Amino acid sequence: LTLSLLMYPVLRSLALQLHSAVTGSYVSGTHSIAFINCLNEQIAKDIARAIMEKKLAAYVNILPKSSALYFWKGDLEESTEILLLVKTRTSKIGELSDYVRSIHPFEIPEIISLPIDQGNPLYLKWIEESVPRD
Repeated sequence: LTLSLLMYPVLRSLALQLHSAVTGSYVSGTHSIAFINCLNEQIAKDIARAIMEKKLAAYVNILPKSSALYFWKGDLEESTEILLLVKTRTSKIGELSDYVRSIHPFEIPEIISLPIDQGNPLYLKWIEESVPRD
């Protein structure tokens, strides 16, 4: 019973991949968009390029400056930030997060992700082809 519970995520993943291969349908959550904040445009470009060179994403948008309000060490702070939108496989989010934390200048960088529920099947297939499996 314990082994069955431990194997469930692996078996579920394999079953979903098989279903997707047989039916040609997209399995919700297979891909994700990660949000990463950066202090300025140069840091954003450097991090985006590093992510792409490691093949941790198929595509990275660098969004222009936005204002941010947040609490940091008990104080209300205000700054401008550049936001990266990173399109990748959901299975790569852990590796992506670890890598970005290792190169990001912020003490605690924002690295959050949301699964992609639906989208253009050809685009989602392109993400899959662009980012190597684990």
